[in-house]
Amino acid sequence: MTGKKRKTSVRWVGRILLGLVVLVAVGVGVIYATGNGSFLKITYAMIFASPELPFDPDDAVAPPDYADPSNWAALPVRDDLADMVPEGVNTTVVQGTAPVDVFFIHPTGFLKGSSWTCSMDPDTSTEENTRWMMANQASAFNGCCNVYAPRYRQASIYVYVSREPGLRDRVLGFAYQDVARAFDYFLENSNEGRPFVIASHSQGTHHGVRLLKEKIDGTALAERLVAAYIIGGRVAMSHFESMQDVGLCDSPTELGCAVSWDTFSEAVIDKGQPDLAGNVCTNPLTWRLDGGLAGKEQHVGAVPISGEFQLDILGDDAARGIVFEPLAKPIPNHVRAQCRDGVLYVSDQTDTEFGGGAGSRGGRGIYHGLDYPIFHMDIRENVQLRVATYLEQAALAEP
Repeated sequence: MTGKKRKTSVRWVGRILLGLVVLVAVGVGVIYATGNGSFLKITYAMIFASPELPFDPDDAVAPPDYADPSNWAALPVRDDLADMVPEGVNTTVVQGTAPVDVFFIHPTGFLKGSSWTCSMDPDTSTEENTRWMMANQASAFNGCCNVYAPRYRQASIYVYVSREPGLRDRVLGFAYQDVARAFDYFLENSNEGRPFVIASHSQGTHHGVRLLKEKIDGTALAERLVAAYIIGGRVAMSHFESMQDVGLCDSPTELGCAVSWDTFSEAVIDKGQPDLAGNVCTNPLTWRLDGGLAGKEQHVGAVPISGEFQLDILGDDAARGIVFEPLAKPIPNHVRAQCRDGVLYVSDQTDTEFGGGAGSRGGRGIYHGLDYPIFHMDIRENVQLRVATYLEQAALAEP
């Protein structure tokens, strides 16, 4: 057997063994990954469709130029899906004129095994997933702020299930470089010294936490941080132990701090999973850290999902022509919520309009894809309140 054939055989044997490990570990041939999927059927894909190892940064496409508007998923100077407002909700904010900006870092939409990082091709299902994030996540901030959301060479979903030592950190670290450059460009060319909000989800939250640590905490920028909504990333409280300026919010009006949660069905309380003890849990019905049970009467409102998030991890990455309808009317008093051991538990959604939403259905009660839609109006109103509080305090501080 030649050296090349021997390496190929070893690689395929490794893939088959890895697939068997995954199959045994989850028992039903599915595994929870990250991004906006809840349970992805990946056993076959892990054997036959994952990217080749190892990760080589030189194989990635050229870094995006953030002076080019096409490398932004949302900008206040153009119409895009981040401008969507739920039916019946009034907003006086005109994009590009708000006194505060939001820098939104989108989660994983690249679910293919063609490479470890996405191609940045705008005519792909990956890009349609990014548009889903603008419509159903970033849009929650357009009532307070000018919305900026960079596209970046995001890591493939496969980094979250790879057993290659250190690969996840290497690929995510590579993707973070784009996010950091986009943030620098935003500050130097767009922000004009305004206060700002950091917002994110899932993979975006991984980058958002690092951005808080490396670019904001301990700098003059901390004084301009209204708040950070770093949601759905299983954020450990220990991240904030080393920060001197950015802490964890424990009230609806606290400033310069961060909120985070990971949403699960209350049907799985006390069933042995998930193990998120030590993670940040903010209750978005009360905005208290580790907040106890809050009833449905405290829920401002969920917003039904627009468009389809594409969970197909096999096949090509061609665009599917997904249509995004206007955001529907909010549904108030829809869920109760409580934090327990680092988890946000909410009313079970199996028999509701959210039961088939991206990331909402599957074993173990994971509502990862609903972290934003279920609390859209709560986020919208709270960020407006924090912005108003910030601007009032800034006005009082003026000589």
